[in-house]
Amino acid sequence: MSDTKHLFENNKVWAELKKNQQAEYFSNLSLQQKPEYLWIGCSDSRIAANEIVGMESGSIFVHRNIANVVVHSDFNCLSVIQFAVEVLKIKHIMVVGHYGCGGIKASLEKQDHGFIEGWLEHIRDVYRNNKDVIDQANTVEEQENLLCEYNVKAQVSHVCQTPMVKKAWSRGQDLKVHGWIYSLKDGLLKDLNVTADQIESE
Repeated sequence: MSDTKHLFENNKVWAELKKNQQAEYFSNLSLQQKPEYLWIGCSDSRIAANEIVGMESGSIFVHRNIANVVVHSDFNCLSVIQFAVEVLKIKHIMVVGHYGCGGIKASLEKQDHGFIEGWLEHIRDVYRNNKDVIDQANTVEEQENLLCEYNVKAQVSHVCQTPMVKKAWSRGQDLKVHGWIYSLKDGLLKDLNVTADQIESE
């Protein structure tokens, strides 16, 4: 327990700071959850959804996995999307990748990564579908960056094909799906301009 004791100490300091800034912060936060956004991002420890867009706790519903992949056999991800769309009635789903993603790098390496190999195959499918463009990049970093972007675009398409998103659009629900990418080097988000909504889906 000693190696995590500082986390509890940090938590107390943080909680006190929040209460000093706004006395009713936690009582208000505990009453409801009404986010308008679902963030589907990478598990990378350097990516904090709320902080990146300057939002407080309770404003963004979050699902994270290696390389922000949306697969139709991943019941965890699909359950999050369903809850977000049907219960929380969120208005925006953002698939957010990032440059320098370890999952992207691993998918391009010619070696066995063990159990995660099955997951990496989803990213390799994206690579195979865009191989001609990616292989033309001058450096390995540029290839990885391109695959990061193509991966986000592919996952946006996958989100749009989920039954819960299709149903939401069919009943006229206000819902948009976006594809963004984040740079660890400067902290900025980039819109990949693949936003989809009900009109575009029909």
